Amino acid sequence: MAHPGAESATRTVAFTGNMVALVTPFRNGQLDRAAFARLIERVIDGGVSAIVPCGTTGESPTLSHDEHDEVVRLAVQAAAGRVTVIAGAGSNSTAEAVRLTRAAAENGADAVLSVSPYYNKPTQEGLVRHFSTIADATDLPVVLYDIPGRCGVALAPDTVQRLAEHPRIRAIKVATGNVEDVSRITRSTGLAALSGDDSLTLPMLSLGAVGVISVISNLLPARMTRLVAAALEGDYSVARREHDALFPLMKAMFLESNPAPVKAALAKIGYLVDELRAPLVSVSPAARVAIESELAPFLDELKLE
Repeated sequence: MAHPGAESATRTVAFTGNMVALVTPFRNGQLDRAAFARLIERVIDGGVSAIVPCGTTGESPTLSHDEHDEVVRLAVQAAAGRVTVIAGAGSNSTAEAVRLTRAAAENGADAVLSVSPYYNKPTQEGLVRHFSTIADATDLPVVLYDIPGRCGVALAPDTVQRLAEHPRIRAIKVATGNVEDVSRITRSTGLAALSGDDSLTLPMLSLGAVGVISVISNLLPARMTRLVAAALEGDYSVARREHDALFPLMKAMFLESNPAPVKAALAKIGYLVDELRAPLVSVSPAARVAIESELAPFLDELKLE
């Protein structure tokens, strides 16, 4: 599929390092703008290379169009050029995804994260057309987001290869649960492979991934930054030590539907109100006990960050 002139129009963004999938704080049903700004300062201080608003962790399906645009705009303003802003801009409607992508560009994002269409289960040809249409409609680099557990459809290897030919499709977030997918991507494409699962980040980095879009980095950005940086530098003793320390908390962050566990943890340390948008609800009492138990070893460290 030819895309005349696309290469020269594409912005340059480095997709590497520890990138954080930001939660969207709410208070009394509204965006908590102050908490969002504090959270962004926290993760930037923790050394993240990029912030990712309006993804799964940001509860994007429950944001109104105006809220979605505002969250991206607030993230860009708070980042103030210090880190890359990769705006979630996906939808199961191609036209809506194009609108969100164009709005992200207008609001100053550096790139977009585009999830596979959910619920309507397009064919592989439909996926190629969906993502190609998005990439043709913008000068922003596009990060594919492959998460079949939520979308009901996976990007087949040959589909990824076809999409990688588009000069604006530059990276892929691998949230398939299969570390072998990283090898397939790095062997057959020039895409930057990014882990979409905190607990699989270390093995994925060992196979050629160059970063992570992380949930736990809302809590412990400096720890996850050290893990990723050490692995990318080949220092697997340090990377393994950080992984081992974080692993129980990484798993606790997915005891129930993301982002309920990470919001519970952030509320525990006073960074936001434990509030989600329906149909999501706060974690169950049993999950809360488990989350707080795994959080306990880090409480002193969290107070200092």
